[in-house]
Amino acid sequence: MQRFVKTLHLVDDPQAIADYQRAHDEIWPEITEGIRSVGISAMDIYLLGNLAVMIMEAPDGLDVGEAMERLASLPRQAEWEDYVARFQQCLAGDTSADKWKPMEHIFSL
Repeated sequence: MQRFVKTLHLVDDPQAIADYQRAHDEIWPEITEGIRSVGISAMDIYLLGNLAVMIMEAPDGLDVGEAMERLASLPRQAEWEDYVARFQQCLAGDTSADKWKPMEHIFSL
């Protein structure tokens, strides 16, 4: 199993952060179905202030870059990205792959 950790910054505003959390509490079923359909087996998002950290797991051998490209092309995915972009520090039209920056793994126990 492969694990990927990525991060992005949210707009530094308590209401925007609360709205971002609520969006994920009410995530559209097409979005979670799409994530699974491209081969991502698990995804968690954590928040610390306006810093969001995503942990994704995918089977060994899955090209996650290709999976994210496929995800971006699925129905409603662009609409979802536009919707959550208002809460994120990103450029208009950025896909999830553009927004979320990979973190470097530096230690394991």
